[in-house]
Parts: sequence; C-alpha cells; structure tokens
Amino acid sequence: MKPSRLHDHHLKHGAVFGEVAGWTMPVHYGDPIAEHQAVRRGLGLADLSHRGKLRVTGDDRVKWLQSVISNDILPLTAGHGLYSSFLNHKGRMLTYFRVYALAEALLLEDVGEIGDATFQALRKFLLYGTKAKLDNCGETWGLLLVSGPKAGALIQAAFGIDVTGLTPLSFVTHPIDGHEAFLIRTQETGETDIEVLLPAEGLTAAWERLWEAGAPMGAQPLGTQARESLRIEAGLPRAGVDLTEELTPPEANLEGIAFSLSKGCYPGQEVVARMDTYGTVRRRLVGLRVKGTALPPRGAKLFSGDREVGWVSSAAHSPTLGHPIALGFPLRDFSQPSTALTVEIDGQRHKATVTSLPFYRRA
Repeated sequence: MKPSRLHDHHLKHGAVFGEVAGWTMPVHYGDPIAEHQAVRRGLGLADLSHRGKLRVTGDDRVKWLQSVISNDILPLTAGHGLYSSFLNHKGRMLTYFRVYALAEALLLEDVGEIGDATFQALRKFLLYGTKAKLDNCGETWGLLLVSGPKAGALIQAAFGIDVTGLTPLSFVTHPIDGHEAFLIRTQETGETDIEVLLPAEGLTAAWERLWEAGAPMGAQPLGTQARESLRIEAGLPRAGVDLTEELTPPEANLEGIAFSLSKGCYPGQEVVARMDTYGTVRRRLVGLRVKGTALPPRGAKLFSGDREVGWVSSAAHSPTLGHPIALGFPLRDFSQPSTALTVEIDGQRHKATVTSLPFYRRA
C-alpha cells in the first residue's frame, strides 16, 4: 500500500491506519466522535492525498471530455467546476467526479475513495489522434481538506487569502511556499469545506502551516471514519460505495447535478433520456433513520413487510442525531419520506424510516 507523505505527521497525532483505495491512511486518531464534533463545532483537517486526481490538457481537451462524460462542461469558465459521472452503454455509473476548469487544462477529482478507477475508465476512450492528454496525478499532487465553521478563518490565517466569497465548486489559485495551489470550495461534510490541491512536494509545508495556525483555533485531525459519518449526515453519496454500476444517475437524485439531457450524445445518454421521458426511474436514493443501535452493513436488505424492496449503500452512527443513519436505494414506491421499512442486520429485522436528505443542515 502507498503511504501518504504526511504519514509521520499522522503518527504524531496518534493515527490508527487502514487501507483506503490502495493507500495507508488515517482511519481515526483515537476518538472519531470527537473528530466529527470538532468539524460541526469548529475545525477539522484531513489528508485526502489518496483521492483520484487527473489533469486533461491539449487543444481537444474540452471537446474530448465533453463527448464522453454525462454533464455539459462547455459553459464552464476558469475558476469553476461541476459534478459529472461517466456511464457505460446501459447508463450505469462507472465513476463520479468533479471537473474544474483552468485556463489551459481541466482537473478531475474523484468524489469517493476509488483510486485510479476514473483514470482507467476514461483512458480507454482517448483515441489515437485526439489532441488531448490525460495525466494521472494521484501521487504527484497532494490534497488537504479544511472543514468546519472556522475553515475560512484558518485558510486566511495560514495562507493570507480570503476564500469566504467562494461558492461550491469554485476555486482560486494562490502560491504556497513557491507552489501554485488551488483553494477549492467543495462539499464533503455539510459545513464549509475548503480543499487545498497542490504539488505533492508542497504538501508537508502546507500541512504544517495549517497546523501552526489551526492549533490555537482548536483544529482537530480528521480520519476516514469521522469523514464518513459527516458525509452521510450531509446526505452526500460517494463513488464506489453509494454510486456503482448497479445504478443510473437519476436513481441517485443527480438530476441537474451530474448529467445533462440536452448536450448531445455520450455513453449511456439514450438510457438516461428515456428514463426522464417516460418516468421509469426504478428506485431512489433516500435517507434512513434506523431504530436501535445496530449499524446496517453495506448491502443490507430493505423490506416492506416480507417483500424485499432495496438495499443500504452506506451507514454510520450519527453523533449529531444520536442513532444510526443510512443511505439506501428502495424501489420508487417505497421512497417517500416517513415510509416505514425494515432493514436486515445479522439475520434480524430492525425498523427503519425513510427520511428526506440531508439528515443535517447548518441553520
């Protein structure tokens, strides 16, 4: 497994490590509930260097990417981004990512912990003669996440730049110790989330500056376990767990977010358009409040009476709400808020109630 360049820094904070997309990354730092609450109340810092990151350059970069992904990138201007998926010919999701427009390149960042999956999927469609180059930047670029109500204040204190005016998926460039960095407003926890994307050589210095400025502000390190509970509370699906080849984008409620019905042909477009025209979406992404303390595993079956109607895609104990919550995909007829279902956990049925997403929204 690949270690992050910040591995020793994580050790100093007491990290417990696990495998994430082929990398050795912090799962928690001793108390994932405290990490979760630090983000809700103030400030958390995470290392996302394992995330898939791609760079598309060349004269045909926009034309080529526009022809293969599900969303319309032609309106994008430098400093802005959008979500998109990449589909197979049946309209099912191979991967899910963010696309950012630079002056002379496009950046892609996976939304999830799926490593090189997006690179491997897209490279097959880069045909000989196309004036576009696809570079895998997974190991050459580092990525940090600053989350919480104090995120903007920490970025200002550490790097001297005001990011309070950024809207989701917009970004600014700023030099950090001689490296051009991208400061991106993203959506990871339901709080203010700012990612710092920069060459891997500058990762350690940027991390140290964030900690020097963040320690007096009460910053806490943030592992994958707390990020997962924060993400599920915020109702944000991720690739590889919630968004898989079992699903189409409409089933994941990604209308107006990650696919276009008007931009023209792309793999899977006819299937998605037909679902929109005829209203044939079979199931829907929903939130589930689970009664009791048992946590549903990924793939746990959902039932209405004795009828199996769907599955759980991800779940977590919610420190904010005080009980288990989950994202799941019941059949459309069982996806309305307040619908009573049961979920199978270790051979036992537990009550679950469909709820609107997100579970948590800052007032």
